[in-house]
Amino acid sequence: MNHFAVYAGLLAVSALAFPLLASSVAPLGSQAKLKVAVVQNDSDGPKYMAEGGLLPLLENLGCDVQKIDTVALTPEEQREYGEWNRDALESRRIGYLASKNRVGEGLIIGLLTNCTDLLGMLAGLQHLRPSGERAGADERGLQREGLTGLKPLRVGLIYFDAHADFNTPETTLSGMLGGMDVAVAAGMCLTRLRIKTGLDPALPTKYVVFGGLRDVDPLEQELLDRSDCEYLSVGDIRAASDAVGSQMKRLSRLTDVIYIHVDMDVLEPSEVSGHPLTAPEGPTSRELATAIQKMFTWPKAAAIGIASIPSGERDKEGHSLRASYRLIEAAVRGVKSR
Repeated sequence: MNHFAVYAGLLAVSALAFPLLASSVAPLGSQAKLKVAVVQNDSDGPKYMAEGGLLPLLENLGCDVQKIDTVALTPEEQREYGEWNRDALESRRIGYLASKNRVGEGLIIGLLTNCTDLLGMLAGLQHLRPSGERAGADERGLQREGLTGLKPLRVGLIYFDAHADFNTPETTLSGMLGGMDVAVAAGMCLTRLRIKTGLDPALPTKYVVFGGLRDVDPLEQELLDRSDCEYLSVGDIRAASDAVGSQMKRLSRLTDVIYIHVDMDVLEPSEVSGHPLTAPEGPTSRELATAIQKMFTWPKAAAIGIASIPSGERDKEGHSLRASYRLIEAAVRGVKSR
């Protein structure tokens, strides 16, 4: 399918459906266009973000979007046993698509189903191509394609979520894989699943910063207390405090690239009322956008992922869609201000 043909036709529709969004985005003038790569999982939430006017928004912000890469499992993969196994295969596809980009070149946007897709985004960023490298064989004659033939980069993670998702199978109350993804990424459990996604090695916990965390299970808290994870409070986000810059400075010193991940439940519940796991007293999307824009002024901030957006009947008024676009716009403006 020709995505540009589809999304160009949606420009008028999105302007009617979301007039505040269309009128509030000021073009970024005659600056050079920012290269943007969009990776989309094949489910309702990512489709909602992709088809609601994202391309017109990015074009108005002065971005050059070649295409939207959509993740889809083959029929054989769909038949493989186990939902978690299929989630890992999807993450591997996400990682493959993200890894086709180069370090320090443009912005990667992940339109994600839920937070299990985190593993794919991290895997892809671990294996970004070196800046200026052409596709082809490396010095050892290996074909540099996807997740092969590349020395893993050190990836820093800023994880905006009302929940830590730091459970393991031994501590979880819900049994949901989506409540374990950061622990998996940190090498604390489900090693086979993590390696199948392409994320190897695991992230040291000192590379992880939680933002807006306010709903943690008791045994999960014990794991956090024994880790080297760091935190940005809701207050830090609301004020875009010096702690935001301090964490970016720290991660920039420790890592090669930084990924900013947003589960939409981190926001004030009124903006994501259709989300099943909201938590009170979150930041607004405008407050979070200010912090995100500040983060993306740092050169090592390479990608933003938006996960778990309410869609369809769960976002009839479009509040969640507008909030997601506000966060994406903030990332773009941050990169373009460097």
